Amino acid sequence: EVQLVESGGGLVQAGGSLRLSCVISGRIPDDYYIGWFRQAPGRMREGVACMSRSDDYRRYRDSVKGRFTISSDNAKTTVYLEMNSLKPEDTAVYSCAAGWVRGYGLADYEYSYWGQGTQVTVSS
Repeated sequence: EVQLVESGGGLVQAGGSLRLSCVISGRIPDDYYIGWFRQAPGRMREGVACMSRSDDYRRYRDSVKGRFTISSDNAKTTVYLEMNSLKPEDTAVYSCAAGWVRGYGLADYEYSYWGQGTQVTVSS
């Protein structure tokens, strides 16, 4: 059984940083992608960043480019989202997901497995 568990969320002031972790257990195909998504109250879930398991592809939402970085450990069991220069509009529940992506990788319908999410709150 595939499970994804996020951690690292919290409350931070604007301009601060957080690093989210997504621990993956169970077998995931090597051609799957891992994505980070977020959903703020009253808003649609949106893709933030994604990467291929082979790490030959990464993609970011325009609004986080230059501030967020997605990466994984060598064992590919943990995927990170390093978030710098955080803004109040980054406040949301952040979730990681795994799936077989054939598009740009930021569409939630391309992902099959999801974590429960971790809350990120950025105060102004």
